[in-house]
Amino acid sequence: GFVDGRHHKVMAKKFQEIADGKTKRLIINMPPRHTKSEFASYMLPAWFLGKFPDKKIIQCSNTAELAVGFGRKVRNLVASPQYGKIFPNVSLRSDSKAAGRWSTNQNGEYFAIGVGGTVTGKGADLLIIDDPHSEQEAALASTNPEIFDKVYEWYTSGPRQRLQPGGSIVVVMTRWSKKDLTGQILKSAAQRSGETWEVIELPALLPSDKPIWPEFWSVQELEALKRELPIGKWMAQYQQQPTSDVS
Repeated sequence: GFVDGRHHKVMAKKFQEIADGKTKRLIINMPPRHTKSEFASYMLPAWFLGKFPDKKIIQCSNTAELAVGFGRKVRNLVASPQYGKIFPNVSLRSDSKAAGRWSTNQNGEYFAIGVGGTVTGKGADLLIIDDPHSEQEAALASTNPEIFDKVYEWYTSGPRQRLQPGGSIVVVMTRWSKKDLTGQILKSAAQRSGETWEVIELPALLPSDKPIWPEFWSVQELEALKRELPIGKWMAQYQQQPTSDVS
């Protein structure tokens, strides 16, 4: 029942570049309900460990419950007969099968964590951050934009510090504000001449006013949604172009 879209091919190509070592820092900004988590938090880690079963993955989401839920899905996929047919030499280690932390038979590791959680003692060849901001957090930020600062501080002092030499970072999220994690990562990189990030922006409506995923979202549905939402929320969440520090 999966509905293929052009943006899925864009994501797949960039994830291939991550696996090939051609891209080390990747941000993909895309609208809600466009399968960001299906690709970034489910298919990507399972596929990556299939190709590199001795590598380590840290998977982050806005809550621990959500992150562990992804971990359970990835674990179950790796343990499935279908996965075994594609990656016959990869399986789960029998003594390490917890939903949020498990290992492969070749000493690869998967660790799931929510924003604010600790990652002491864990390393990452691939750090995946999927939608680090929650709806509730974004609502609170409308009166207190500094709330976004806490997520960035956690990122820099927590999972970012656990990256292995030569490791890669993938951030896939919906934009909320100029001060969200995407905004702060890029601002810091520009100010400090630090990491070079590749940024892919996937708006719900393209400059041609056609949907990026017409097979699933019709232009009529998106235009109706645009009329219902405040313009700041539409521009940030659906067009990936936040117009202010809050949305």
